[in-house]
Amino acid sequence: MNEYDFGSRDRAQKPQGHGNFDEKIQYLLGAEEQLLQSISARAPLPEVLNGICSALDRQIGNVVSLISLPGDDASELAAIAMNAALFGLHTFCSAGLVAENDEVLGSLECTAAFHEAPLPANFN
Repeated sequence: MNEYDFGSRDRAQKPQGHGNFDEKIQYLLGAEEQLLQSISARAPLPEVLNGICSALDRQIGNVVSLISLPGDDASELAAIAMNAALFGLHTFCSAGLVAENDEVLGSLECTAAFHEAPLPANFN
């Protein structure tokens, strides 16, 4: 994954202050529109996947998500997991991404810092 530029993920526009519910909705709709535009413009796959992860991170809040592809370097993915654990992040969701024809497309992992055991509601 080193060859992909994920730097823009950290520079994503963030809502100012706590704001109200309507501002959050407008922000999330704008982010969704940007993601859909990148898909329709046939943006490179890493850019689209990064956009999906960023959208998940914003929607859920206080999480870090990662989509890995079947060809990704296993040692690099292990290093990412080890670094996450060093910072107190623990995987709370791991799911395979499978096409309609049962082809494995990749996997999604979401990590977060839990100060206590996650509740079942955290998995929805």
